[in-house]
Amino acid sequence: MWWGVAAALLANTLYSLGFVLEKRALTSLPEVTIRQPARLLRLVLGSPLWIGGSLSLAAGFAAQLVVYRTLPIAAAQGIFVSGLVLLVLLSARLLGEETSGRERYALGAILLALLMVVLSLREGSDSVSQEAPYPLILLVCVPSLAAGVWLYGSAERRTRNRHRRPTTGVEYGVAVGLLYGVSSLAIKGVSSHLTTSGIGGAVLDLLSSPYPYLLLFTGVFGLVMSQAALQRCRASLIVPVCTTVTSLFTAVLGTLSFGEALPDEPLRLALRVAGTTLAVAVLLTMPKHDSAPQEPAPAKELASP
Repeated sequence: MWWGVAAALLANTLYSLGFVLEKRALTSLPEVTIRQPARLLRLVLGSPLWIGGSLSLAAGFAAQLVVYRTLPIAAAQGIFVSGLVLLVLLSARLLGEETSGRERYALGAILLALLMVVLSLREGSDSVSQEAPYPLILLVCVPSLAAGVWLYGSAERRTRNRHRRPTTGVEYGVAVGLLYGVSSLAIKGVSSHLTTSGIGGAVLDLLSSPYPYLLLFTGVFGLVMSQAALQRCRASLIVPVCTTVTSLFTAVLGTLSFGEALPDEPLRLALRVAGTTLAVAVLLTMPKHDSAPQEPAPAKELASP
């Protein structure tokens, strides 16, 4: 179990560093858009800083495979969301981003919510399931992917409105979070097929499952969508929103899909339900618009004597 905790903390560090490096690279690139995916890929692949960030994210993905083999889904998500604090610190240090007081309170509430979920766990009594019915996985994932793509497209249409207010990126974060939630379930499924014996049979079994194809879809669309959103919005807000949606999606639907039972004890069950409810409530009340920068007041004319 402690190997899983260490891997989750390592994944946190790698993911936070990767997002910050990609954001820093994107700020120096021309504007990218999902309507020109080939141009987007050409621009980001020409940036050494962005490539460094993507390699950090890939290493975080590898660490996540270890996590899902050793920890229950809900416990893993609780540790993953704790990485938001590191992300905010790195964003302030390396990107010069500042969060409002309301947003800092929201991040604190999110961490409290996920702490409640973690406290609802008990070593030895929480099972780590490795299998889920494929029809159930598709029933959960396909509508979620459609909802994420639709929500992202809706946010994009609003950004083309010349009279729009500056957006914080909450809608972008929710949309990408849904895709990454599906990706997280697919990673959990792939981890169940990892084995050191009978590798050929394991590969064939994996290819006959929906997991590699879900990873391919979320990898391609998630890359394009997340980079365009990350360039427009603050990493210190969009990534926490994305992470919260991903974690809640995975903790709730992943737990049900993979058959990892909820706590039997009333206190532990109350902590898990209350933590999930608090995180959702905070997400729904987060500001959707940045304050428009105030224009300097005109200088007063000096009265003639």
